[in-house]
Formats: sequence, C-alpha cells, structure tokens
Amino acid sequence: MTAKKTTKTDKKSQIASKDSKDKTIEFEKRIYDLEQLLDIAKSFCQNLEINNLLESIVYICMAQMHTLGAEIFVRDLLTNDFFYLETSKDTNREITLPVNCDITNKLAEVQMPITLDELKKLAKNSKYISVLESLSPTLIVPLVSDTHMNGILVLQERIALDEDTSYTNYEKQQIMMIASLASVAISNAALLEKSSIDSMTHLKLKYYFFNKLSSAIDKAILTKEPISVLMFDIDHFKIFNDTYGHDCGDFVLIGVADIIKNNMRDSDIASRYGGEEFTVLLNMPTGRDSAMLVAERIRAAIESHDFIYNGNHLHVTISIGVSTFDLERNFVESPVEFVKQADKALYISKESGRNKVSFYEPVEDLEDIDE
Repeated sequence: MTAKKTTKTDKKSQIASKDSKDKTIEFEKRIYDLEQLLDIAKSFCQNLEINNLLESIVYICMAQMHTLGAEIFVRDLLTNDFFYLETSKDTNREITLPVNCDITNKLAEVQMPITLDELKKLAKNSKYISVLESLSPTLIVPLVSDTHMNGILVLQERIALDEDTSYTNYEKQQIMMIASLASVAISNAALLEKSSIDSMTHLKLKYYFFNKLSSAIDKAILTKEPISVLMFDIDHFKIFNDTYGHDCGDFVLIGVADIIKNNMRDSDIASRYGGEEFTVLLNMPTGRDSAMLVAERIRAAIESHDFIYNGNHLHVTISIGVSTFDLERNFVESPVEFVKQADKALYISKESGRNKVSFYEPVEDLEDIDE
C-alpha cells in the first residue's frame, strides 16, 4: 500500500513540476516578447524618414511572424484620399485603395488582424477585394492609432515550421501590438514629412534641404566620395505672372518641379529654395561630369516641354549652376557655402544669356578674389 501511495504522489509531483516548467517557459517567452516590443518601439521612434520607417516595419514584421514577405499601404500624405502601396517593388503600377471604401471601412471597424477569407465575408462582393487578393495575404492587419487607421499591413506567405501555418491568438495579439507601435511611428513620420514639403510643388523645403546637405557633406568627407549641388532659376519668370496672372506662375512652378523630380534618382533631394529657385542635392558618388549631365538633361527637358496654360503655349527655360564637393579640388564643409558656389555658377549662366548650365570652378573664383 505504501509503495502505491508513493507512486501516485510521485506522479502528482511530476505533473506539478511539468506544469511549473511550462508556466516558467511561458512567462519567459512573454518577458522575451515584451523586451522585443521595447526594442521595436525604440527602432520605430528613432526612424523619422517615412520610407526607411516603412522598410523597417516590413522587415520586423516578417521576422516576428516568420513570413517570406510583407507590404504596407499608407495614407497619401497630401490628399488623404487613398491608401497607397508604398513598399511595392513593382514601380510600373500604382496600387491604391480609397480611404472610404467597404474594405478599408471594415478593417477600421474590426481593428484586429483578419484573414482574406474573413474580410471577404465582411465586405461581400467588394470590387476592391482583388487588390488585396493580388498580394497573396495570409493576414491583413489594420494600423490603428487613436481610432484612426493610417495604414494596412499585409503579411504574405508564412515559413512552414510545421504543417500548420495559421496564426495563433497569441501571435495575432503580438502583431497587433507591433501594428499599434508602427501606426504611431507612421503618424509622427508623416507629420514631419508634411512639415518639410512645399505645398505647391511637393518638393522639400529649403531648411530640410540644408539639413540633409549637411549630413551628406559629413558622409562625403568620411567616404571621400564626391557629391554635387544644382541650383535652378526659371528665366524671366515675372513675365508669366504679369502676362497671365499668378495662377499661371504657379502652373509653371509645378510643371518645372515635376520635370526636376522625374530626372532625379530616389537618393537625390530636390527643394524649392524660394520663389522660382530650386536646388537639388545629387548624393554620392556624383562628380562634376555626372552632375553636368543631370543638369543638362533637366535643362533640355524643360526647354522642350510644351507648357500649355489656358490654351497658351508657354516657352519655359531655366538657368542652372552646378558645384561639386571634391576632397582635392573643392573641399567645402559649409552647406551654406556649398549652395553659394552653385549660386555663383547660376549667376554666370544668367549673365551669359540664360537657358544654360555653368559649373563653379574654385580655382577661378580664388583668382578673381586675388585680383
């Protein structure tokens, strides 16, 4: 009898010990996940560049949820009318969802992760379901901040650790917490983005440009790579305002800004410097020859473009000045001085007949000073 009692006691003790171990493992996992969330929150808060932030969100969510891919829709910063698929690698097509449609309204209403099949049941016969379906989602997560949905996270194919690739309730809670952090970070980054953009031309503002130029110079000094600055001025701009009114002047400014943007790399930064003046930072490595080619391409594109305002064909040209940071020939540490150099070259273009590109030569400038 004693032996049997001992055996039963041992079994109960073993079960209790196993339960205790399981609870310990569970608590340790939760503590680890909370530490991960803290690191994720820090990462999001430190990243105020909207494009870099979105890329960070995608990779973190992929790692946390063991998926092979993820995409993010975010609200358009200027119109607020559409959710744009910002992370798509397909640059030839624009994928959007209206802010007010059955799909987005249902996601904003449920405020929780949902599968495509579940969303189909909630938004029956929606013509927009095919937009999400084309992304092959395994889970769709609304990015909600203070009851406001500013994005949609789409998790794609899961890595099969076992046969079951569905999401547990705990995983859904985790991704929703990450989504909440991401939504706050996107709101902050979007606010900064809006405050740094010229509302008319949608180019960056002057002060943002100088901030980025300062960082670019520091990096160029470390890497010993060249960077260049272009300064533009629309020729005889006052004529457009005086002849056709200020709306025409705005039309010309917007058109010139669009052409500038279309002839830049994603890594370059264009700004509206003031009035009818624009600046462009050509990030490294961009030496003199490359910078002159870009400037000439933009000049020629604007000259050949048919600006039609209220049936009137406008002949628009620009003058451009170019300066290049170079460790040996032009070691300029001050962003203000760097832009002044490009402005001096711009002055040469204007004085020699306009609709031209001129390059700032530091040696010649020094000789002029000596004289």
